[in-house]
Amino acid sequence: MSGAAAEIRAEAKRLGFEAVGFTRAHLPEATRARLDAWLAEGRQGGMGWMETRRHERAQPRGLWPEAVSVISLGQNYGPEHDPLASLEQPGRATISCYAQGRDYHDVVKKRLKALGQWMARRFRGSGLKVFVDTAPVMEKPLAQQAGLGWQGKHSNLVSREWGSWLFLGEIYTTLDLPPDAPEADHCGSCRACLDACPTAAFPEPYVLDARRCISYLTIEHRGPIPEEFRAAMGNRIYGCDDCLAVCPWNKFARTAAEMALHPRGPVAPPLAELAGLDDAAFRARFAGSPIKRIGRARLLRNVAIAIGNSGDPALRPAAALLAADPEPVLAEAGGWALARLEKGHADA
Repeated sequence: MSGAAAEIRAEAKRLGFEAVGFTRAHLPEATRARLDAWLAEGRQGGMGWMETRRHERAQPRGLWPEAVSVISLGQNYGPEHDPLASLEQPGRATISCYAQGRDYHDVVKKRLKALGQWMARRFRGSGLKVFVDTAPVMEKPLAQQAGLGWQGKHSNLVSREWGSWLFLGEIYTTLDLPPDAPEADHCGSCRACLDACPTAAFPEPYVLDARRCISYLTIEHRGPIPEEFRAAMGNRIYGCDDCLAVCPWNKFARTAAEMALHPRGPVAPPLAELAGLDDAAFRARFAGSPIKRIGRARLLRNVAIAIGNSGDPALRPAAALLAADPEPVLAEAGGWALARLEKGHADA
């Protein structure tokens, strides 16, 4: 069905996907073995859903037995600014590039559904399912198998055309589509991403220990941030782009064409401003943003740690405000920040 694949590719590009590839609905046994070893080491941290749905994740047909082919799709979200520049502004927040625009789940899924509806009309009698990030799908191995890029030493997808900045979505289909050639690994001897990690979250190349990763700690982790990682967080309050941003393949990256993925407000908002958000203000400010998902307490917990790392005594009132919050995880982080600022003032 090479003609069908060409039509699907053309329609996907027309809808705004920058990368499109096809592969069989099957992953090598080695992929399952790597997943099992990663889970056995506990490197998923508190993401229990990685364990509970491991069998569906390990094979596309474990999730949907009727799947024959997988269409892997990439949406470029390349930033127009230096993602690491705000790390030099300790009184302001650093937010991961992917979370500065509209929630990519909504943006990508809308396009996936449009493509799926077009396929249902064009190829009547075929079945399909669309996925973006929230289902148990091995999206990065499938994307590599479909030729979109390769999993770099930081375990994320790297593209020769788009660098590190691709959102991924998948369509599982009953259509028998000719597979594209898989992409080879082009990392070579480079270890820029490994060396850039502030918390040494890579025990070895291609293996991430989420329990040490700032993205995991600031987004998925629900309790207090372990103290051993707090100073290394700096002013990162939601996610971390360090390993992505330093990849040399970003020399080919381009700014996102989709305006919904561009920053909706200040790239680096003041920490004091964020510390003053009550629940209603939090929900209003982050409506339509992926940040809303983690809730006010978790975000402001991260803000408190950034305040503690700022070294700025002018932020002590903001730290005191957070320390007095009724949310225990937030009050603990605020107290830590206040003590750290007062200690820094005393030592000065």
